[in-house]
Amino acid sequence: MSVDTATVKRVAKLARIAVDDEAAERMTGELNAILGFVEQLGEVNVDGVEPMTSVMPMAMKKREDIVTDGDKADDIVANAPETERNFFLVPKVVE
Repeated sequence: MSVDTATVKRVAKLARIAVDDEAAERMTGELNAILGFVEQLGEVNVDGVEPMTSVMPMAMKKREDIVTDGDKADDIVANAPETERNFFLVPKVVE
Protein backbone atom coordinates (compact mmCIF):
# COMPACT_ATOMS: atom_id res chain seq x y z
CA MET A 1 0.00 0.00 0.00
CA SER A 2 1.28 3.46 -0.79
CA VAL A 3 0.08 6.93 0.03
CA ASP A 4 0.08 9.85 -2.40
CA THR A 5 0.04 13.58 -1.68
CA ALA A 6 -3.71 13.84 -2.32
CA THR A 7 -4.38 11.19 0.34
CA VAL A 8 -2.14 12.99 2.84
CA LYS A 9 -3.98 16.27 2.21
CA ARG A 10 -7.38 14.54 2.53
CA VAL A 11 -6.43 12.91 5.84
CA ALA A 12 -5.03 16.21 7.09
CA LYS A 13 -8.28 17.94 6.17
CA LEU A 14 -10.33 15.26 7.97
CA ALA A 15 -8.08 15.65 11.02
CA ARG A 16 -8.40 19.43 10.72
CA ILE A 17 -4.62 19.86 10.48
CA ALA A 18 -3.17 22.59 8.28
CA VAL A 19 -0.63 21.03 5.89
CA ASP A 20 1.10 22.94 3.12
CA ASP A 21 2.43 21.35 -0.09
CA GLU A 22 6.00 20.99 1.20
CA ALA A 23 4.87 19.27 4.41
CA ALA A 24 2.50 17.03 2.45
CA GLU A 25 5.37 15.85 0.23
CA ARG A 26 7.52 15.11 3.29
CA MET A 27 4.66 13.29 5.04
CA THR A 28 4.00 11.21 1.95
CA GLY A 29 7.51 9.77 2.12
CA GLU A 30 7.33 9.24 5.88
CA LEU A 31 3.94 7.51 5.75
CA ASN A 32 5.06 5.26 2.89
CA ALA A 33 8.11 4.24 4.94
CA ILE A 34 5.91 3.45 7.95
CA LEU A 35 3.45 1.44 5.84
CA GLY A 36 6.35 -0.44 4.23
CA PHE A 37 7.60 -1.42 7.67
CA VAL A 38 4.12 -2.61 8.67
CA GLU A 39 3.96 -4.74 5.51
CA GLN A 40 7.31 -6.30 6.47
CA LEU A 41 5.88 -7.25 9.86
CA GLY A 42 3.12 -9.14 8.09
CA GLU A 43 5.72 -11.42 6.50
CA VAL A 44 7.12 -12.62 9.85
CA ASN A 45 6.32 -16.25 10.67
CA VAL A 46 4.62 -16.33 14.07
CA ASP A 47 3.38 -19.93 14.02
CA GLY A 48 3.65 -21.44 17.50
CA VAL A 49 4.29 -18.10 19.22
CA GLU A 50 2.08 -17.54 22.26
CA PRO A 51 0.31 -14.16 22.42
CA MET A 52 1.75 -11.87 25.11
CA THR A 53 -0.05 -9.53 27.46
CA SER A 54 3.21 -8.09 28.75
CA VAL A 55 6.89 -8.08 27.83
CA MET A 56 7.78 -9.48 31.25
CA PRO A 57 6.07 -12.72 32.30
CA MET A 58 4.20 -12.16 35.55
CA ALA A 59 1.32 -13.57 37.51
CA MET A 60 -1.65 -11.33 38.14
CA LYS A 61 -2.19 -10.30 41.74
CA LYS A 62 -5.56 -11.58 42.83
CA ARG A 63 -7.61 -10.97 45.93
CA GLU A 64 -10.28 -13.11 47.44
CA ASP A 65 -13.69 -12.13 46.05
CA ILE A 66 -15.74 -11.50 49.19
CA VAL A 67 -18.81 -9.26 49.34
CA THR A 68 -18.60 -6.82 52.25
CA ASP A 69 -20.26 -3.56 53.18
CA GLY A 70 -16.86 -1.88 53.08
CA ASP A 71 -17.09 -0.75 56.71
CA LYS A 72 -16.48 2.83 55.53
CA ALA A 73 -19.90 4.44 56.05
CA ASP A 74 -18.66 6.72 58.83
CA ASP A 75 -15.69 7.86 56.71
CA ILE A 76 -17.92 8.51 53.69
CA VAL A 77 -20.40 10.79 55.48
CA ALA A 78 -17.76 12.42 57.70
CA ASN A 79 -17.64 15.67 55.67
CA ALA A 80 -21.34 15.86 54.83
CA PRO A 81 -23.16 18.93 56.22
CA GLU A 82 -26.04 16.80 57.54
CA THR A 83 -26.41 13.06 58.01
CA GLU A 84 -28.73 10.64 59.70
CA ARG A 85 -27.83 6.99 60.33
CA ASN A 86 -25.03 7.14 57.70
CA PHE A 87 -27.31 8.65 55.02
CA PHE A 88 -26.86 12.08 53.42
CA LEU A 89 -29.61 14.57 54.26
CA VAL A 90 -30.49 16.95 51.45
CA PRO A 91 -33.12 19.68 51.19
CA LYS A 92 -36.44 18.79 49.63
CA VAL A 93 -36.43 19.71 45.95
CA VAL A 94 -39.82 18.59 44.62
CA GLU A 95 -43.09 19.67 46.25
